[in-house]
Amino acid sequence: MKPKLIRMTTIPLSLEKLLEGQLGYMQQFFEVTAISAEKERLERYGANEGVQTYHVPLTREITPFKDIKAVYRLYKYLRKERPNIVHTHTPKAGIVGMMAAYFAKVPHRLHTVAGLPLLEANGFKRWVLNWVEKLTYRFATGVYPNSQGLLQIILAEKFAPASKLKVLGNGSSNGIDTNYFSAEAFTPERNLQKRNELRIPAEDFVYVFVGRIVRDKGINELVEAFVNLQKEITDTSLLLVGPFENDLDPVSEATKTHIESHDKIISVGYQTDVRPFLAISDALVFPSYREGFPNVVMQAGAMHLPAIVSNINGCNEIIKEGKNGTIVEPKNTEMLYHSMLEMVSNKEKYAILKSNARSSIVKRYGRKQMWQLIHEEYTTLIATNLKK
Repeated sequence: MKPKLIRMTTIPLSLEKLLEGQLGYMQQFFEVTAISAEKERLERYGANEGVQTYHVPLTREITPFKDIKAVYRLYKYLRKERPNIVHTHTPKAGIVGMMAAYFAKVPHRLHTVAGLPLLEANGFKRWVLNWVEKLTYRFATGVYPNSQGLLQIILAEKFAPASKLKVLGNGSSNGIDTNYFSAEAFTPERNLQKRNELRIPAEDFVYVFVGRIVRDKGINELVEAFVNLQKEITDTSLLLVGPFENDLDPVSEATKTHIESHDKIISVGYQTDVRPFLAISDALVFPSYREGFPNVVMQAGAMHLPAIVSNINGCNEIIKEGKNGTIVEPKNTEMLYHSMLEMVSNKEKYAILKSNARSSIVKRYGRKQMWQLIHEEYTTLIATNLKK
């Protein structure tokens, strides 16, 4: 029989986007079960990937009583199934999954850290989130930051000892399918048609952002910088690809007004396939306050887009200043404005950054390579346990 592997996220969207294809690949070697909230969507995901599913009601908010119920429900399931590995992603799934797996005596309890939302919290909320993070790592047998920057933050905050921490490969949780994210699939005619649909002039230089339209993604600074830039260089557009999250981390009212009323800001909401929007763009702008290892920066690079990113872990590992993009300080609207201005006005520099964008991703972040590294890690852990 194949070893049993449990993979768990808070919501199925994380399975779909952050781990796309990975669980289906692991099914060759393990009996895989995906655990998450949103039962119907989870079951659709399982059918698409060819893996089993188990529903546990989880929320992304701080909900202690619901979380305790979720731990107990998951504990009973794990005691019955007795998996070899439980591997969690996202903060809520981490604490619930690692705690339940610990009490169920699962031998290998792994947690991937793909970002630390607590870094933007203050006061009592920060204290609670710090405590939960430490507890998650204590219940885990292995903690896998998906960037070197995150590893250093975890050590600095004393969340876990170095002996528990490991970054696989060059970072990332899933790598990039560089065949799928390729500009070759999109003809100039198709791109022009897409621009026409969105009412973007053919001659415009298009900055694109892909992600949640929220404050801590740097949207307030991005919109302000673009509005100022567009007054100076009129043949520019800003394309926003992603959902608003007004309940968790809303943008400012001024930003929202600009997005709704500015002729050259196009917001298309959540998209299952971001490639057509990357294909019609000229540069990615990703001024996030915090990240783990952002997929979109790799995806854009694979499609020949240079990127302007904030100087935070993950982003500053994918982007090399002056080679495949530029790096700005987070929350710095003026610096972001000048970088966006240089991207459109310095044609020679832009050509160099664009020419290096794809090769820098292909060499370091191929998806199959990442899947193989994770599979090898699982195999080594199970083999070590058998020897004991």
